[in-house]
Amino acid sequence: THAAMAAAPLGFNIDAPRWDQSSFVGRFKHFLNITDPRTVLVPERELDWAKGVVEGCRAGLVPPGSSQEQLLYAKKLYDSAFHPDSSEKMNLIGRMSFQVPGGMALTGCMLQFYRTVPAVVFWQWVNQSFNAIVNYTNRNAASPISLRQTGVAYITATGTALATAVGLNLYTKRAPPLLARWVPFAAVAAANCVNIPMMRQQEIINGITVTDGDNNELGHSRVSLRLGVQVGAWCSGGSFTALGLQRAAVKGIAQVVVSRITMAAPGMIILPIIMERLEKFPFMQRIRVLHGPLQVLLCGAFLVFMVPAACALFPQRCSLALADLEPELRDSIVAKHGDKVPYVYFNKGL
Repeated sequence: THAAMAAAPLGFNIDAPRWDQSSFVGRFKHFLNITDPRTVLVPERELDWAKGVVEGCRAGLVPPGSSQEQLLYAKKLYDSAFHPDSSEKMNLIGRMSFQVPGGMALTGCMLQFYRTVPAVVFWQWVNQSFNAIVNYTNRNAASPISLRQTGVAYITATGTALATAVGLNLYTKRAPPLLARWVPFAAVAAANCVNIPMMRQQEIINGITVTDGDNNELGHSRVSLRLGVQVGAWCSGGSFTALGLQRAAVKGIAQVVVSRITMAAPGMIILPIIMERLEKFPFMQRIRVLHGPLQVLLCGAFLVFMVPAACALFPQRCSLALADLEPELRDSIVAKHGDKVPYVYFNKGL
């Protein structure tokens, strides 16, 4: 209650980033903070406390005696567990803070059990189920997706991963062993290119809300599915042309695809090289039962760094030049605001 609250520290803004979000280093520090895997162990009541503190701070009130460090800790827990659009608590498996424990287990198993088709099918299916939950949880929540669309996205992505993995697994039977070890990464990359756009198709079909620099809503950016697209330019973050039209939703989703593939790449490309060499040593041949746990631990070592690094590749609050918006929205903004809004902003998701 407000009676039990005190005034927030003078000049303190709970929503102001602690680190410069215009630089990669600043974004890396930010995501290193909120993707901390230790936060998945925080009990529900503490997460609810953090939400209350953050919402109170936004209203200019905080629990009496709260230090700035306590407020920042509450913000860390809030950012790790609550969706930035809806402020709803995210399911545990879908949180980015769960990417290290969840991702290391699944990636390690995919890299260990790659030799037989049944093992490939099982672990790719489990991994795509995990990815579907993560993609749904971290979508732009302003664009709801139906149960039917979720099911189609899940089946399509899983089918893509399985077809890629099984096809390459059979193709590499006579290839050098290292190529076979890289099959899981090829399957994961291919599936990400399908899973994320499919799971977030409503953002493309119905558009996403764009705001000005002060978070004032300006309208919805929509894309016509009949238009061609130039993915490379979207991923690079620069301006792009699709028959002369630009779209916020597609740019955000394309950046997320690149981030997710980048997140998996080092562990799934470098670790097979390491294991290929280690397994030639006699002591490694004597402890084959430990190869799986070893790969899981090594995957965790990669992901501790790569999860925040991949999330930091592009700003969370994505920007788009007004000139790059579709004509209808651009003209509407110009009519209301003139030349006062050179850029629009939106949450690209994770």
